[in-house]
Amino acid sequence: MHNETHLIALIAVGFVLALGFGYVAMRLRLPPLVGYLLAGVTIGPFTPGFVADTGLAQQLAEIGVILLMFGVGLHFSILTLWEQRRIALPGAVVQIAVATAIGAFAAWTWGWPIEAGLVLGLALSVASTVVLLRALEQRNELNTDRGHIAVAWLIVEDLATVLALVFLPALAPGSGDDSLWEKTGVIALKVSIFLAVMLLGGRRVVPWVLAHVARAGSRELFTLTVLAIAMGIAYGSAMLFDVSFALGAFFAGVMLAESDLAHEAGEKSLPLQDAFAVLFFVSVGMLFDPTILTRDPLAVLAVLFVIVVGKSFAAFAIVLLFGHPPRTALTISASLAQIGEFSFILAGLGVGLGLMPEEGRDLILAGALMSITLNPFVFATIAPVERWLDRHPRLHRAITRRQPVRTAEAREIATMQDHVVVVGYGRVGSLIGRALTEQRIPFVVIERNSRVFDRHLFPAGIPAVAGDAAAEGVLASAGIERARMIVVASPDSFYVRRVLELALAARPGIRAIVRTHHAQERDRLLAAGATQAVMGEHELAIAMSRYSLQEWGVEPDLAHAATARLRTALGGRI
Repeated sequence: MHNETHLIALIAVGFVLALGFGYVAMRLRLPPLVGYLLAGVTIGPFTPGFVADTGLAQQLAEIGVILLMFGVGLHFSILTLWEQRRIALPGAVVQIAVATAIGAFAAWTWGWPIEAGLVLGLALSVASTVVLLRALEQRNELNTDRGHIAVAWLIVEDLATVLALVFLPALAPGSGDDSLWEKTGVIALKVSIFLAVMLLGGRRVVPWVLAHVARAGSRELFTLTVLAIAMGIAYGSAMLFDVSFALGAFFAGVMLAESDLAHEAGEKSLPLQDAFAVLFFVSVGMLFDPTILTRDPLAVLAVLFVIVVGKSFAAFAIVLLFGHPPRTALTISASLAQIGEFSFILAGLGVGLGLMPEEGRDLILAGALMSITLNPFVFATIAPVERWLDRHPRLHRAITRRQPVRTAEAREIATMQDHVVVVGYGRVGSLIGRALTEQRIPFVVIERNSRVFDRHLFPAGIPAVAGDAAAEGVLASAGIERARMIVVASPDSFYVRRVLELALAARPGIRAIVRTHHAQERDRLLAAGATQAVMGEHELAIAMSRYSLQEWGVEPDLAHAATARLRTALGGRI
């Protein structure tokens, strides 16, 4: 094959195989990332058949890293981190420290130097953003309190990765004769100058440039500007300040997020981010030597143990110590029981700097493939584990650190009879509360989000309990034994079932109105004792049908009758 076609061959074969393996992974209910990595293994130098140019693959991978870190910076949420700072900051730091220590200890037993153990431990301590977000989205947990904690935890891990990218070069054996502290000081000075330039100039210049280009009205020019900012700042920061491409791209995204056009910029760059992210995972797979699975199976199992058991157990214990229920602790620990793109970046940097042997990269890749494959099964163990804890109440109480239940208008709650307990005061729950208030129906709100409790419920004098309705004693604090009705406005199906079960146990025969997004789940909730299970999509279809008929000129009574028949056809109750 002519040299001129090596790049084309790499991209073409890489995309085709990534598509095939990614589709198979999806059909097996695995993240496509597993398929992309296997595609790379297939065209790598360690497997027979077509072998792609690894040098070109590394350069394409570098572009993938730049766009990946640019996307992380663009969607970096200070607000999410700030809201969950009390658990996410100390929790993630301790979990990273524990996982790094276990990984470093394992490397020490293999005779590796301390620097190699540090890189290995750090790489095993950070979870994949792609895998975690997709796992939470599939289970409708991304917008729950548990989901917010997991995302904030992930943000702290991302920041830790950024710091590692900054300071790992100071440990490199060929970085000069200066002491470690001197090398770290020089790097810190360069990074400080870079941050000063970005914060003082970049946050003004970058949004200004993007706004002026947007006024030109050219979609192509706008997309080009976004990519030029990402690539230009990444390359310029590496050349001028000697920082990594990844760090420069991250701060390019953070600066661009200051613009009002940040959302549009993210949408325009998303296709290229996705395409080069695929090539990044393919190129990482090309570097994987599958024989590590037979050459050193015990080391592979040790790495997998650190990922799935070690850091997950640390996260589980930390979340429980902060007073969250076992369900939250199990969700966070399952979310973190895998590694991915940031681990690959750290492994590549460690090998490139001579800090870690190539065997370490193979172990990290093997751990990533296996942990990502096992992650859906880890999530599947949450419900059985929680049911097992329910059957052992002494153990459940022992591991659950009960927080003092905070209430608003406690005296009023204590005297309420035949009232409504509203679980969740978000967009849906707050409207339900407004309707109950207009009809002067007494109600108590149970809200997990302390920010909503402090900012909306407590100042307004609404009878409320701050806590998790699925936790012991919280429903009792809302007077569930004296209530006539409970309304669960949360979209989390598992949480809804758990609250319904506890409410019926405390108050048999209570009328229960619950929320769901799935027809099968709706049937299960009705069978479990719910009076009504409201499916949002059905109610939306019914309302839009009624409005459409009325706008067409159909009499209101006829329109109501037509939508009533539609509700019946959808399985509802009139």
